[in-house]
Amino acid sequence: NDRHVYTGSKDCCIIKWNIESGNKEAVFPGHRKGIDGVVGHSGHVLALAITSDGKYLASGGTDKQIHIWNAITSLHVHTFRGHKDAVSGLVFRQGTHELYSCSFDRTVKIWNVDEFTYVETLFGHQDAVVGIDCLSRERPVTAGANDKTIRAWKVIEESQLVFHGHKASIDVIKMINENHFISGSQDGLGLWSVMKKKPQALVKHHMIPSSSSCDHWVTSVTTLPFTDLLASGSSDGFINLWKCGDSFRSLEHLCSIPVCGFVNCLSFSKKGNILIAGIGQEHKSGRWWKNKDCKNGIILIPLSNDSS
Repeated sequence: NDRHVYTGSKDCCIIKWNIESGNKEAVFPGHRKGIDGVVGHSGHVLALAITSDGKYLASGGTDKQIHIWNAITSLHVHTFRGHKDAVSGLVFRQGTHELYSCSFDRTVKIWNVDEFTYVETLFGHQDAVVGIDCLSRERPVTAGANDKTIRAWKVIEESQLVFHGHKASIDVIKMINENHFISGSQDGLGLWSVMKKKPQALVKHHMIPSSSSCDHWVTSVTTLPFTDLLASGSSDGFINLWKCGDSFRSLEHLCSIPVCGFVNCLSFSKKGNILIAGIGQEHKSGRWWKNKDCKNGIILIPLSNDSS
């Protein structure tokens, strides 16, 4: 929200930060696998989601579990089990406590957090599901990594739409509005409409060759919902801001913001006046490369409506 930001890490911990002061307000500790009687993650934390009303925080990671926390008191309230591999993405449907999760086990699951119950599992992807997003409709979208597909799930109708267009692994996805979404892949950015199975636009960005042999694919995307503003990050030293143009049929590059490290996560504040970036020395999903010149942490980037 506009007062706090939560971060998860490979150290198994979650930290609640005060945006204004920059101080830690709470730490949700992790623990080593095999220790009984201790709540929290025993593996890398890969995904976080918070409800629209700020009541619940959900976290998931390589320990295959989803933990539900009271975001106000920072107390643990429930653990969901059911995924057979790492939980890679989480999102609450806006205005509800309905939680969608995706996993390396190729499935999407739905959970009712009010009643702490499992609802159902969605099947279709042929590879790890590594990204998920949803707005207010019961229609989450997911990124299927090396199956190179995006799927929009019509939960009520029990059907799905399959989108093709990227030629490489699709790693991140974010809704722009109920009818459009953006994807990030190892071959660039894709702009999509739910009405068409092919992308409205493809942009090969963040793909500059590096002497370190580190491929600069898109590692994170975010949108300011129901506007035309979005951002993308990689490991090429920049966060890029974009504007959707021509009735969401093109992408216009607005500016590049220099950063050091892997941009593992991006999020706009609710008011859209701050862009929050989670920066790491390594990619969040692996340890293929390491940039020792940067520090693990978060960056708060103030934004304004003028051209600067």
